[in-house]
Amino acid sequence: MLADDEDLIRTALAALLSLEDDIEVVAQASDGRAAVEAAAAHRPDVAVLDLEMPKMDGLEVTAELKRSLPTCAVIILTGHARPTHLQPALNTGAKAYLPKGSPGGTLADVIRRVHDGGRYVDPGLAADALTAPECPLTPREVEVLRLAEYDTPVATIAAKTHLSVGTVRNYLTAAVSKLGVTSRTEAFRLAHDNGWL
Repeated sequence: MLADDEDLIRTALAALLSLEDDIEVVAQASDGRAAVEAAAAHRPDVAVLDLEMPKMDGLEVTAELKRSLPTCAVIILTGHARPTHLQPALNTGAKAYLPKGSPGGTLADVIRRVHDGGRYVDPGLAADALTAPECPLTPREVEVLRLAEYDTPVATIAAKTHLSVGTVRNYLTAAVSKLGVTSRTEAFRLAHDNGWL
């Protein structure tokens, strides 16, 4: 089964995989919820999931498939391969994690590998994950900074997090200071680029 909200990528992958004698694409889905429904209907041996999809992301779908269809091996295939997403994907139950920029035959080989009970992580991504810096922010600072993306007013962030305006300002100031930047916009960008948000 293939699940990706980008129709061109999903249909191209299906076409490429159809050239393999031993691989059959039994279902396709354009969002996470449709992926869960398709998996329940078609019971695939392997699900290839995009990490970022509407309605349910790849990690949420992986967790649901692990619960409802434990025999289905999950491969996370993403255009946003960040080292910090690797561990959560594997902890959620994915058997493989690779970037969309991988060489052409890699996906078919990885499908065969996970179908046979193996695992796969892109070697470059694994090396980056081992050397990636730890997030210096507390979970609450991450939560507040995530909500500050579009210069959201502090009062709005406070209402969403059930914190006082002063506490939100303190968390934002701490995040800016810890990340060594001069504004919350820069703090958001740096944290996002490092995969901490």
